[in-house]
Amino acid sequence: MVLTALRGALGFLTRLPVGGGERSWEAFRRTPVSIPLAGYVVGGLGAVPLLLPLPVPTAAAVYLVTIVLLTGVTHADGLADLGDAAAVHGSVDRERRREVLHDSATGVGGALAVVLVFVTLGLGALGLAGSRPRVAFGLALTAEVGAKVGIAVLVCTEDAAHEGLGSALTEHATPTALLPVAAVIAPLLGLATVPAVGGVGIPAALLAPVGVAWLVGAWARGALGGVSGDALGAANELGRVAGVHAGVVAWTLL
Repeated sequence: MVLTALRGALGFLTRLPVGGGERSWEAFRRTPVSIPLAGYVVGGLGAVPLLLPLPVPTAAAVYLVTIVLLTGVTHADGLADLGDAAAVHGSVDRERRREVLHDSATGVGGALAVVLVFVTLGLGALGLAGSRPRVAFGLALTAEVGAKVGIAVLVCTEDAAHEGLGSALTEHATPTALLPVAAVIAPLLGLATVPAVGGVGIPAALLAPVGVAWLVGAWARGALGGVSGDALGAANELGRVAGVHAGVVAWTLL
């Protein structure tokens, strides 16, 4: 079941040619632990450029391009939609924000959110690429897993704002489903004692995205009435940025 769910998670969360189908989708949406497991795959593949003997700016650029090629634009589209909803001025109700959320046109708020996130991620990638290769790999991998853990936390603890992707994932999830998630990330926390792969930067890169996801969930609960697929995508993109920067800062300063 977990392997089928992982296949479904990779089929939905990435552009990897893993096939899949209705059975994989059903397994995925009923198995939240498949989300961070997919994070290991995305994070591991995405961090490969940081192991190569490339100039720092080139390694950072190739890392960014690899992440985009692996994940596509689905999460970034969710970030743009949430940015537009958050940018609505004045006193508005949830229905108005939902209307903006579902508008296919990207406004200034959405465009600004996407640009800021990718610029900030690029700056974080420079920090990664300037580190020792194994440290850079460990922090990038952990930040990606942390971003996916943040999604799993929202899926297991929040209600959906409306019918759609959010409700499909939250429908069968409960807080107890986070126990397997905790087991899956335990090996990463164990690396906190190994300076050669990131040391204290590892838990920072893992926990920062979870904190960001909690903030996204809290905002969505108040502004939209619950989480949606767009909120999950935004949590992923924002969480990756937070994880990369938190990991670099902790490894550099502590």
